[in-house]
Amino acid sequence: MPFPTVEITLPAWMDDALTDRNHPYPTVADRMALVIELARRNVESETGGPFGAGIFELQSGRLVAPGVNMVIPGNCSVAHAEITAIMVAQKIMGTFDLGEEGLPPMELVSSTEPCAMCLGAVVWSGVRRLVCGGRDEDARGIGFDEGPKPSNWTVALEKRGIAVLRDVARRDAVAVLKHYVDRGGWVYNARQSAAP
Repeated sequence: MPFPTVEITLPAWMDDALTDRNHPYPTVADRMALVIELARRNVESETGGPFGAGIFELQSGRLVAPGVNMVIPGNCSVAHAEITAIMVAQKIMGTFDLGEEGLPPMELVSSTEPCAMCLGAVVWSGVRRLVCGGRDEDARGIGFDEGPKPSNWTVALEKRGIAVLRDVARRDAVAVLKHYVDRGGWVYNARQSAAP
């Protein structure tokens, strides 16, 4: 018997939510508002966890690829919003290196700071800037396990040429996390035994 094909498919509502693929998001606030809205819609549609992300062209603000958390529906612990956005962007751009010569500089905008796994993905993705809404402690505060991250992770990224901008619309990002819990969303962690 052959091994299964591994595939992560963004929720069906994504195409309806992003009908104008050329719509620019000129400011960091505009880009963050979009990814927080994607996180909120993911919660409302019960298609994954309370996290949204997007890869944007840094200068023009064009959305290259969206991403939302797909862990539960995909039965895949690595299907975090940042990872799905990176994977979709790399498919669209036809390269594993979003910092490849000839491409415009890219940024990853995430509704919440990256967990330990996503932090590693940021380093290898080729993006030149990371923009975060909620903080690590906000995700931990509702029960998510963000993994072991170095306390100076922002400095480590900046040493690699990746600028970091934090706390953009943090209150709005945290509201989505709380909304997820209030709706009874499953705060999954590897050591938890079963879904509610």
